[in-house]
Amino acid sequence: MTSPAHPDDAAVVTAVRHWLERAVIGLNLCPFARAVYVRDQVRLAVSDGTDARSVLSDLQAELLSLADTDPQTVDTTLVIVPAALHEFHDYTHCLADAERLLKRLKLRGIIQIASFHPDYCFGDAEPEDIGNYTNRAPYPIFHLLREDSVARAVHAIPDPDDIVEANQRRLREMGLDGWRRWMAGQG
Repeated sequence: MTSPAHPDDAAVVTAVRHWLERAVIGLNLCPFARAVYVRDQVRLAVSDGTDARSVLSDLQAELLSLADTDPQTVDTTLVIVPAALHEFHDYTHCLADAERLLKRLKLRGIIQIASFHPDYCFGDAEPEDIGNYTNRAPYPIFHLLREDSVARAVHAIPDPDDIVEANQRRLREMGLDGWRRWMAGQG
């Protein structure tokens, strides 16, 4: 892992913060994100991995760190991968390896992994479908979430199962041009 103070990392973190603030929080794509973000309980960790193996090594370190950290200090971690996994296919293979890593570390049921990628495509969607943008981020990202926190957040939402459909509906109403304007701060 490189230090967040590294100059290249600063630009990566800035891009991810913009995406979090404009898309994830600004469009309320994740109704749970705002609370932990404003309390500064989101760790943005930039992996310096250049291949799946080194990314998984960084991911292991972050999984163990999150498991050992007080949730009041860090509730969730985004492992950002700017130098690898540019192809969505490669990312999904690494995600499968990350799930196996979670099991091997005996963290399944304690931490879960959400996935984001610049070319994210749901299995039943066409690549250009605007609904894919609910999971599109500026870089490949492995979002490490505490299961307890997810359970509390889901319990507080009246219909948590409707979140994905509502998000995709909202993005379809915006359209790609509306999305681009919003992300550029023009909406």
